[in-house]
Amino acid sequence: MNAFLPTTVKEMKALGWDQPDIVLFTGDAYVDHPSFGAAVIGRTLQAAGYKVAIVPQPNWQDDLRDFRKFGRPRLFFSVSAGAMDSMVNHYTANRRRRSDDAYTPDGRHGARPDYPTIVYTKILKEIYPDCPVIIGGIEASLRRVAHYDYWQDRLRPSILLDSPADLLVYGLEEVPIVEIARRLDAGEPVQAIRDIPQTAFLLPSSSLKEQAVQDSVPVPGGSPQGQSSPIILNSYEDCLKNKKHQAENFKIVEQQSNRMHGSVIWQPHGDKTVVINPLLPPLSQEQIDATYDLPYNRLPHPRYKGKRIPAYEMIRHSVNMHRGCFGGCAFCTISAHQGKFISSRSKESILREVDQITRMPDFKGYISDLGGPSANMYGMHGKNLDVCAKCLRPSCLHPKPCPNLNTDHSQLLDIYHAVDAHPKVKKSFIGSGVRYDLSMHPTGDKRVDAINRRYNEELIAHHVSGRLKVAPEHTEDHVLNLMRKPSFDLYYDFKKIFDYVNRREGLKQQLIPYFISSHPGCREIDMAELAVKTKDLNLHLEQVQDFTPTPMTLATEIYYTGYHPYTMERVYTPITPEQKLAQRKYFFWYDRTYRQQIIGSLKSLHRPDLIPRLFGPNKK
Repeated sequence: MNAFLPTTVKEMKALGWDQPDIVLFTGDAYVDHPSFGAAVIGRTLQAAGYKVAIVPQPNWQDDLRDFRKFGRPRLFFSVSAGAMDSMVNHYTANRRRRSDDAYTPDGRHGARPDYPTIVYTKILKEIYPDCPVIIGGIEASLRRVAHYDYWQDRLRPSILLDSPADLLVYGLEEVPIVEIARRLDAGEPVQAIRDIPQTAFLLPSSSLKEQAVQDSVPVPGGSPQGQSSPIILNSYEDCLKNKKHQAENFKIVEQQSNRMHGSVIWQPHGDKTVVINPLLPPLSQEQIDATYDLPYNRLPHPRYKGKRIPAYEMIRHSVNMHRGCFGGCAFCTISAHQGKFISSRSKESILREVDQITRMPDFKGYISDLGGPSANMYGMHGKNLDVCAKCLRPSCLHPKPCPNLNTDHSQLLDIYHAVDAHPKVKKSFIGSGVRYDLSMHPTGDKRVDAINRRYNEELIAHHVSGRLKVAPEHTEDHVLNLMRKPSFDLYYDFKKIFDYVNRREGLKQQLIPYFISSHPGCREIDMAELAVKTKDLNLHLEQVQDFTPTPMTLATEIYYTGYHPYTMERVYTPITPEQKLAQRKYFFWYDRTYRQQIIGSLKSLHRPDLIPRLFGPNKK
């Protein structure tokens, strides 16, 4: 077994170190597995030659000994809230405190504060004011510009205004964090590091105004094409005054975040300006292989003494095959963090990880997931990348699949066959969400269409662990259009394939759809229609949720501003608890507790015709 990154001074001394080069603080438990961000960053920096220590879930409420134990690192502190935004981790869609935390031993809640990125950074800067602090991870990444915070119900500034960090790294961090370490190791002051892609920082607004006047002087960070002019967003103060300005900003940020070569973005915040350098190109196959081939133990740190970490239990025997998602769903943050361009691992790298899993003592022969952000986007990209380089579309699948998109599933089938051929693998499952609109899309190429039909059939016949989860999200076209999801008609078509394969194979598997209520554009009558259509499918819904606004999604901007950022049209959104409960009850039409409420609501909506369709004719 490889040595874990040290979490105590005793562990550090056992490695023969007197001082770490870098200390990572994370709001999650330390699991040495490639699905946990702190482990990935720690192992990446270690592979680059640096001595890395990690402080998981430090106590921020005592004498702060966790923040002092390693002393000042030679280069910098790195801070991440963990694998989730802390507020999503802590609160439900109704803003109620959750009673558990999947990233903490035994699921215990209360092991991290709200907004740990801010809390940890402030503590570190108070103790070590001269030591650089670099923030990253989901929370920092999705709060890099002014953003709506649902839990405080207000527009917050960039997290750089609330956190005294020196630099913010957004998106996938392996490349920029190593470059930061190298620059600091070479003696460059952190205040001078202003040109690394995927970083953001603060500068005085006065200095940026002076640069903007001098056309010949490139802005800090520049752009990959050598452009000298940044995109200047509406200021935080202007967005507070006029929500339309916030909506206008979102469109720009989303488009630039999904470009292959984006521009530098400025956003003024009073006397300071946030400068955001553009994304790096997608990781090459060699780069992403290098990340997953690092010497992970694939286990929680021994400090937890066998305590159960729920998030780890879910993925311990799974394999992530790619990063990125080109679905662009309106309520999802994946593309805002990972980008829409897919970075896929090599077949060899995937098989090496599968072999590692088969040698785990508790492995019983079953790979729980061969997946990714969306399970069936592996190996897919534009046929002509020059077209992709100019594209501003946030989704390659909406309103319909891009004609330049290669949707051939043959590489994915090859991976499935190779994994199942491993002598110690009894079966591999697909636990990640599957985009059936991708695998069912008619390309016009008979060979590709035949392969994709075979993919669907093999998926259903051989890779479902009793229940296949899919995400139609709604049934009504105008709501689905706002969600950037395909028509519900495709669900009917996919169910026909699912039922046919089950009959042919003698299987009794279930198709489990996910649905969302209270999404922007969804009215109560839309939920009533959803109830009727899912009842006709003999579904008693289980996988349902209220829409939860999270930073940097299209749906959140509509929820907060009331406008669609791309059309500036007004969009109805249920906001009050009463409006949300009025929609949610239709998920549970079969529960007699809600029957009279639903009947009364349908009468007030002037849709009594739906009452017998849900509950049968009135026998009286």
